Amino acid sequence: GGTGMERIYLNDGWRFTEHYQEAYVQPDYDDHAWLQVRLPHTCKETPFHYFDEQACQMTCGYRKTLHAPVEWKGKRILLTVEAAAHDSEVFVNGISAGTHHCGYTAFTIDLSAWLQYGKDNSLFIKVDSHEDLNIPPFGHVIDYLTYGGIYRDVYLDIKNRSCIEDVFVTTRFAGRGMKEDENGIRFCEKSAVLSEVTIKEPKPGLCLRQSIRKKGEEDFHVLEKETVPEQYDGETFTDVIVRQTGTVALWDVEHPVLYELKTELLEGDRLLDEEVVTFGYRKAVFHADGFYLNGRKLKIRGLNRHQSYPYVGYAMPESMQRLDADILKYELGVNAVRTSHYPQSHYFLDRCDELGLLVFTELPGWQHIGDEAWKKQAVENVADMIRQYRNHTSIILWGVRINESVDDDEFYERTNAVAHALDPGRMTGGVRCYKKSSLLEDVYTYNDFLHDGKTKGCDSKRNVTSDMTKPYLISEYNGHMYPTKAFDWEGHRAEHAIRHANVLNEVAKQEDIAGSFGWCMFDYHTHKDFGSGDRICYHGVMDMFRNAKPAAAVYLSQQEEEPVLEVTSSMDIGEHPGSRHGDIYIITNADSVRMYKNDRFIKEYQSSDSFFRYLAHGPILLDDYIGDVLEKNENMTHRQAEDVKAVLNQAANYGMAGLSAAMYAKAAKLMLVYHMKMADAVRLYNRYIGNWGGKSTVYRFEAVKNGKVVKTLVKKPMQKVILKAEADHVRLKETHTYDVAAVRIRAVDENGNVLPYFNEPLQFETEGPIELIGPDVCSLQGGMGGTYVKSIGKAGEAKLYIRNAQTEELMVAFSVETGV
Repeated sequence: GGTGMERIYLNDGWRFTEHYQEAYVQPDYDDHAWLQVRLPHTCKETPFHYFDEQACQMTCGYRKTLHAPVEWKGKRILLTVEAAAHDSEVFVNGISAGTHHCGYTAFTIDLSAWLQYGKDNSLFIKVDSHEDLNIPPFGHVIDYLTYGGIYRDVYLDIKNRSCIEDVFVTTRFAGRGMKEDENGIRFCEKSAVLSEVTIKEPKPGLCLRQSIRKKGEEDFHVLEKETVPEQYDGETFTDVIVRQTGTVALWDVEHPVLYELKTELLEGDRLLDEEVVTFGYRKAVFHADGFYLNGRKLKIRGLNRHQSYPYVGYAMPESMQRLDADILKYELGVNAVRTSHYPQSHYFLDRCDELGLLVFTELPGWQHIGDEAWKKQAVENVADMIRQYRNHTSIILWGVRINESVDDDEFYERTNAVAHALDPGRMTGGVRCYKKSSLLEDVYTYNDFLHDGKTKGCDSKRNVTSDMTKPYLISEYNGHMYPTKAFDWEGHRAEHAIRHANVLNEVAKQEDIAGSFGWCMFDYHTHKDFGSGDRICYHGVMDMFRNAKPAAAVYLSQQEEEPVLEVTSSMDIGEHPGSRHGDIYIITNADSVRMYKNDRFIKEYQSSDSFFRYLAHGPILLDDYIGDVLEKNENMTHRQAEDVKAVLNQAANYGMAGLSAAMYAKAAKLMLVYHMKMADAVRLYNRYIGNWGGKSTVYRFEAVKNGKVVKTLVKKPMQKVILKAEADHVRLKETHTYDVAAVRIRAVDENGNVLPYFNEPLQFETEGPIELIGPDVCSLQGGMGGTYVKSIGKAGEAKLYIRNAQTEELMVAFSVETGV
């Protein structure tokens, strides 16, 4: 307070109208009939399936009373809107104070000249979410819903006239002399931090003091002070300062060590302003043969993320943004994310910085390039994106082309030039779906949809890029090639998983591909022109509530911390045409998996049995349902038993009519040498594989790592439906606005297997200071679903009840804290 610097969040106390009229901006307009809302806010909540996307296209208004104390006079009063979809105009006391023409970047307006001090002021924000705007990404069709509303935070910064406008931090260190401690953290000796500091209204007698600390540690250590030169020209002054920082720990995907640089603007001993920037020391470079982080080659294995949620679209607070980063790291095991097709929440990016998740972020757009005014706005969007996001250590690449657009050299020369001018240290890419396209960026980034289940996982770099000396990265694959719903039949969900494995395996094989981003993390809403007709693109490895489909396990199995064991089948015979299992895979990161059938040991599968040779842990094809039982029970010799087993196991997958030529030869040999008949084959098949009319089979799988069983999976006919609900956090805490907890729900059997056809309705009821986001009745889909609960500005204990006629009632207890 005493320094004259203060940030005040303005997320509460807004009135909202869906229907804008010019009269509404006037301070004397009576708005008491409007809805009371808190930010982040969507202009329209939507159903889960089947709605007209016109519902969230409107010109709406947000209004708030703002008291400006007399002490603010002579200060800078800066209003920042972190994001409003999609075109905004801010009015103060009925007068237009500024506009912004992008729904994905923040904007700041100086209100000092417009406010009446010592009085209440009327603040009105007009937000247009129509899709016929002449701004990116609009102008043609778009394959994702763009929603509307003020969906990120809004705050005021109260500053002195002379203040810090921006601090851009980069680092430098010698590539040689890297050391590693016993925890695997790497250090570099000769390091320096560079900061580009921009000061508004500089004046004689100012000085800058900078200090540093490792994030989470107590004290800042002062680096040094320097005087701001008195020769300046104009309203701002920018200085580039280099400070030697000696030995530092490096930011890496495994150990994302962060530091904080504090920059203080002083006038004598008086602190005028301060800015703290979180950053990491790291060197991220794409070369012709791949991606290098701190001098080590690293294969990028990522997924694409949209910033949307059921019911409320883009409007979710900090906890939900951070949760998605946690899910990517801990539940999907990836090391990278692409923020398709626009810049996303700083809360999400902050968490990527903390977790060591690499980020590829890009300007808003989808295929369409508009007229000159549209292009000018796109170039401005690039500049805004880079200025606003360049201090995030996790960002390794700027996307400066409109996603999947055609070549436009003149336009893309401009976007590249802006990117390189504002951030010379980071490389640029641009997502295209064309081969041999014009390459103005540093990295050729390409959406490779070659794989269709039969073709190889991806194309070779040589076939795609227009310049082999430049780096190459795959920015999308799969997705629309094989949409998969959580409630699709088992064979479809299994094929979806294997297609992801096929691409990952081929990308791993090709040394000169820097890596790949799968399409996509979770299902998302789209327009009538795309998706499955219900306004959903089912392209995710998770559903919209972030419940895992089988494909998610393929990603998670590539990490080492968390044991993974999944089998792509319920092992129920009637789930498959003609009771033929088809290909069933074990997905695991264990050394081996033991399989038992009715407690009889069948086989131990080794990780080396996977034919996904280039993956650390490839899916393993289940190829034996019989084990050594034929020798023991049927009095066969070892050789005869092995031949019979081979024929029966192949018949299990593809039917007798689907046997290979080699298997027909084996069958003929069995008839000739051992005088076996077709009737024998049918009897053996029914007894040991088919199980028709027999007692149901119990399968048990044990994952073994370093000689120990680390995970067990039992597949048998269910006897009980159990509802499981998992809240990501149960202590809701209001700081700048309401808090939200995600509650993911699964119907499972007594062995924890999801019941994919339990698509029954659930009833939700809340008690205490929370409310639901979305409806109070929801049907499970693929045996999975969810809901969200939000705080309502009051503290206390709360409960969520989940009821279904067939299962026991569930209760999730929450506590809510308010006030900082």
